[in-house]
Parts: sequence; structure tokens; C-alpha cells
Amino acid sequence: MLIEQNFTKKINIKAFQHDLITWFKREQRNLPWRKDKDPYKVWVSEIMLQQTRVDTVIPYFNRFIDWFPTIEDLAEADEDKVLKAWEGLGYYSRVRNLQSAVREVKERYNGEVPDSPKKISELKGVGPYTAGAILSIAYGLPEPAVDGNVMRVLSRILIIEEDIARPASRKVFEKAVRELISHQDPSSFNQALMELGALVCTPTSPACLLCPVRDHCQAFEEGIQDELPVKTKKTKTRHVQLASVILMDETGKFLIHRRPDQGLLANLWEFPNVEMLSSFQHEREAVRQQLKDTLSLDVQLEKIIGQIEHVFSHLVWNIEVYIGKLNSSVEENQEWKLVTEDQLQDYAFPVPHQKMFKLFQEYE
Repeated sequence: MLIEQNFTKKINIKAFQHDLITWFKREQRNLPWRKDKDPYKVWVSEIMLQQTRVDTVIPYFNRFIDWFPTIEDLAEADEDKVLKAWEGLGYYSRVRNLQSAVREVKERYNGEVPDSPKKISELKGVGPYTAGAILSIAYGLPEPAVDGNVMRVLSRILIIEEDIARPASRKVFEKAVRELISHQDPSSFNQALMELGALVCTPTSPACLLCPVRDHCQAFEEGIQDELPVKTKKTKTRHVQLASVILMDETGKFLIHRRPDQGLLANLWEFPNVEMLSSFQHEREAVRQQLKDTLSLDVQLEKIIGQIEHVFSHLVWNIEVYIGKLNSSVEENQEWKLVTEDQLQDYAFPVPHQKMFKLFQEYE
């Protein structure tokens, strides 16, 4: 059976499906979310795997399912505990959206993840890729699940020269998957494309000689596999200078602050920090004044204990870390807490603030 692509190339679909799925069933990695096809577990894993490497996700997934083994458990969980379970994975809006969607599933669908493309796509945080992954892997429906790995693989196999950085290009790849996907085993087919992109058809130096579908790859045949996919460069990253201080009161408790419930790292806890408009190394008085003006904190800064750089997808935090003491009392409320070192373990902190406290512990 042959398919004529818009790219004037032909591929034997049945042979391609056979070679790809046979390889996957023989070589697939032993991953915890592959032990069963529970839609909830597939859903959690796919949300975790967005912008995060598989090896990093495994211990988080195991802990998350241990803490929240069912949809009901996650729906009823306190948000602080959910954020704590996610602590370190980043992109925290993912887990907040997941919990909101899970609550909707509990209320509207009696705790059963819907198997309808329309219904599942209406859930918060469930985009076309996540919907396709759940529907194909858990329910065996021939729906496309197109992520970066899949676009890279198909751009080479079919010589698709659409810019994969453009959102509109996804439709081109979804159409290709619909034409290629195995209707007998869509679960293995979609997972195999993802696995191939992760292990063999990598962004640089693809291992073409090990590829199970090399004979079907038009880019390999023409020797242009290193030129694909086409992807425009990201816009320039913004650098932000921050000063952060680990503050203790007279009893030795630490002052922590909850971030706003919207925006970057929403609702996570942090040590007090302020943005500085220029280089601020050793400008202790400027930092102290900025803390007072911005956060209404009267502090005594003692020492700089280190510097931390943390890279997000769109900006870089350059953080100078101080230790200090509170000169006046702070009223505790929903945004400010004074906690002991042991109590810090109960609050979810973003990675850079975890690093700050590690610096503090090493300094002590």
C-alpha cells in the first residue's frame, strides 16, 4: 500500500508500520508508566514528560503515583502537597492545570478519563499532543500524538521541510500520522515514533545505521538527514539580576514568601528576593534598600554566600545570595511565614531556592 504525500514522496505504509512496531516491542525501555494502560497514569506521565527528560521524570512519576494513586486522590489533595510532589520538575502550571482537569473528570465523568477526542480536549491543560497520547496509548484509538520527537522523525522520513517551530506546522505532521498510523496497534505505533526520536533519530548525529526504518527514510536516501528538521532559532533570552536573602528572626526561624497565584512559579514558596536594575555585587546598601522599598522588610545583610544562575526557557535568573537577620517582626499571613528548618520540608520551593538553601547549609 503506497501513500502519495504532498512532499512527492512515497512510503510503503504496511512495511513501515511492521518495521517500526516490531523494533519497539523488542527494544522499548522499561518505564513505569508502561506497566499498564491506566489512562490516569498515562496522563500524569505525559504531562511530566513535557519539557523534561525521561530519566528525570521516573522518580517523580513513582512518587506522584505513590502519593496520589487515583484521580480521586489527586482531585481531593491540598495544592501545597501537589506542588511539593512536583517540586523540582519546573513548569508548575502543568501540575496546577492537571489537578484542575482531574477535578473536572471526577465531577463530570465519575472519575473516568473520557475517551472522546472532543471531551478530553476540553480539559484544562490537555492540548492536541496529550489528548492524542492518552487516546492512543490508553484507549487504542488511532489519534496522532505529535511532539518534537515525532516531528523530527517524520520530517526526515518524509522530507517535510515545514518549520517545526511554527505552531501551524503541527497540522502537517498530524495529517501525516493519521495516514501512517496502525489501526491495529495505535498505542505501539505512537510510542514507537516517540521512542525512535528519543533513542535513534536524535536532534544531532542521528544513528541512521541502527534505525529500524532506515529503508523507508527519504532523507537518509538523499543524505540530508542532518539538515532536517527545519527549525528557526528562539528569540533571545532575557537576563534578570536578582538579590535573594535567607533571613532569620531572633528565634532562628526562616522567613519565606509565597509567590503570586498567577505567572512564573505561581504559588511556590521562596526566600525574599528583589530584582536589581544593574550589577549589584557588594552593593549591600542598595540591596537592603530595595528589600525595604519593594517588600517592606527591614533587614541586616551579613554576607554574600554565593551566586546562582538558573535558566528558564525564556529568561535567565542571575541570583546573588545573601544571609541576614530581620530587624523587626513580620506579621505572618497567607504570603509570609516564619518556619523552622524542619518545617521548610513541608513547603514547595523552585529549584533555584532549593540551591540557595543548600548554599546556606554548606556555608554553616
